[in-house]
Amino acid sequence: MKRVESIDIVRGLVMIIMALDHTRDFLHINSLSQNPTDLTTTDPALFFTRWITHLCAPTFVFLSGVSAFLTCKRNENISETRKYLLTRGFLLILMDFTIVNFGIWFDVHFSILFWNVLSAIGFGFIILSLLLRLNSKLIAGLGLMIIFLHNAIPLLPFAEDV
Repeated sequence: MKRVESIDIVRGLVMIIMALDHTRDFLHINSLSQNPTDLTTTDPALFFTRWITHLCAPTFVFLSGVSAFLTCKRNENISETRKYLLTRGFLLILMDFTIVNFGIWFDVHFSILFWNVLSAIGFGFIILSLLLRLNSKLIAGLGLMIIFLHNAIPLLPFAEDV
């Protein structure tokens, strides 16, 4: 399969920006006591190095969706595409819960499982694999509804737990 160079370039730029944020966490002296997005206690350089990273996870998820779309368009066999997306989704979740979690916590017993962006992308692939028979315009509409209406969820009346 031929790779799309522009997608790889954007992914690389996002990885550099994310590495900047992770490095800032380790090098910033007051990183535990100071919130870099608190405008009353931060400086512009620190604020913008943290603020820009809020674009990284959504960009990774968006580019994963674009890659899944291109894969579906190249491969006319829906069952093969479903198998590919399911396999890739489960592998991303497995990698997130093993390699990434071990890299964060160094806990060989995996007593703490932390959900990261890789898990979100993996679950997205799994859900998309189940929706493949739907029209691509309907899937795009569902995606846009998720993006633009997700902040409305707290406005829905739910029963309070007593």
